Amino acid sequence: MRRKIKNLNKISLVALLGLASITLSSCATPYEYQIVEGSEVIVAFDQTFDNYNTRSSVESDTKNNNITYMTNSSFQYFNSDLELVKNTSYGAFEKINDEPLTVKYTINSGVKWSDGTQIDGADMLLAWAATSGAFKETKAEFFPDSTAGLDLVSETPIVDGRTMTMVYEDSYVDWELAFEVGMPAHGTVMLAYPDITDPIEAKEKLVEAINNKDDSWLAPVAESWNEDYKFTSLPANSLKYLSSGPYILEEIVENQYVTLVSNSLYSWGPSPKFERITVRVIEDFKSQIEALEKGDIDIASGQPTIELIEAAKKVTGATIHYGEESSFEHIDLTFNNGGPFDPASYGGDASKAQKVRQAFLLTIPRDEILDTIIKPLNPNATIRESFLTIPGSDRYETIIASSGVAEFRNLDIERAKKLLSEAKIEAPVNVRLWFPTGNLRRAHQFELIQKSAQLAGFNVLASDEPDWKFTDPEITPINPHDAVMFRWQSTPSVIGEASEIYGSYDEPADKQGNFNGYANSEVDALLDELRVTADSQKQTELMIEIEKLLISDAYGTTFFQLPGLAVSSAKVSGVKPSPLVPGYFWNFWDWMPTQ
Repeated sequence: MRRKIKNLNKISLVALLGLASITLSSCATPYEYQIVEGSEVIVAFDQTFDNYNTRSSVESDTKNNNITYMTNSSFQYFNSDLELVKNTSYGAFEKINDEPLTVKYTINSGVKWSDGTQIDGADMLLAWAATSGAFKETKAEFFPDSTAGLDLVSETPIVDGRTMTMVYEDSYVDWELAFEVGMPAHGTVMLAYPDITDPIEAKEKLVEAINNKDDSWLAPVAESWNEDYKFTSLPANSLKYLSSGPYILEEIVENQYVTLVSNSLYSWGPSPKFERITVRVIEDFKSQIEALEKGDIDIASGQPTIELIEAAKKVTGATIHYGEESSFEHIDLTFNNGGPFDPASYGGDASKAQKVRQAFLLTIPRDEILDTIIKPLNPNATIRESFLTIPGSDRYETIIASSGVAEFRNLDIERAKKLLSEAKIEAPVNVRLWFPTGNLRRAHQFELIQKSAQLAGFNVLASDEPDWKFTDPEITPINPHDAVMFRWQSTPSVIGEASEIYGSYDEPADKQGNFNGYANSEVDALLDELRVTADSQKQTELMIEIEKLLISDAYGTTFFQLPGLAVSSAKVSGVKPSPLVPGYFWNFWDWMPTQ
């Protein structure tokens, strides 16, 4: 098998949007400090913060990204209309050559870490070294959440002051989204080498070591990058939480809250209005609404139900923000765990296993699930029919019209029975279906699937557990569940990272988003071609071929775009949720106290 590209996070995994992003420019006007002294907004999220380095492997969860989005600046961000906005107050990048693809990044003068150190090429070079795979299988191995795109930059980038220039071996479709500055170079080096106390010296030694490929010297730096930013209380060493954004970590109480305070050095981007933002951990959306009603929090968000919508309407002065998330519900079938969908269970007969997978997918009552669970919350909801692109995107209709999805579109119990008969499979066929413990909506979905599948001879067993252990290769190298039901949380990536979910891998440690052991060499080849194809029409053609193979292999099935709901109190204005990560946090600088 080909080498698997490193990726992804544990829960908030990469999902793929087949949409065209509009590039805008923010105004480079003189900075206007707009903090209201003494103001604080308290918001809720359903998970607790535990890692400041959101580029590290399996730690890039939404719970962490929400925090670091407010404490770190970037070259660009997506707004609620899915438009890509350039933050020219922070820096800029430009393509300076097509063949080979060459991109130059520049950080503006005066853009600093919260300890006053200028952000420059050394910080960008560390980000490349950590997230490109350049030091994979050396003493200085970094473990990033993804190397997508940057693995095509095999030559060490050229650093000159506040600039860095990268040369790609081949074109990369998502080159504009491939790179951002991550952890501070001087801070990471000084954590690794406490005897180095001068930021300039730390940067110089790092650049020298990367240029010379000195993995022995870099080994402690890689270890620091991988490990030192994991914390659930505020570290005594402030190097572990340096900020380049509007806010700085001020207080962390594990499983309770994180408080951010405004960064007095910040002047490169829109000014926030609140002096402090506290993110409280409230796992249950119902409890969030109750806390909002009591005045304990100012913004709640989660998966809506009819009851919760009615409860939100009763909160005095509250504003309800309806929407549809770009994340989508899906089921993946496991190909390599010795279960009913694994060829090894039938003496290696891939055709027999394929028919069992196809039969099971034909028993899933997607329309009933949509009509009874989702449409009461979103009357315009539809079944999503594509693995690779979102409904409403420019290429969605073209792809589903040609992918062959119509052949497996409708519930068909009799056809499912026939497929099992052709495969000479005797009922009942046990299927262990995982979904997150405590999720009532998915529990209802499970019940409908269980009831329907039983009609064709499948005995669907709940194997739900709360910790998502099947996503961690160190705990479960092979997924013990026969099927898993969860959502892909969308990132602003367009199409270049599909390899990280549907591409094969050699070792369990490299599985990343491929949690079900899926492997098809034709899909691998098409994915490799897709990620370096710039022509839009050719991209669509490749995506159609990939979809055809995923459908034919009975990889799994897609359900719907998840409905979303945010509720803000009368004490805060400017809340405008986005379907993309980081959700309602995307414009935190616009939140304004009304009193």
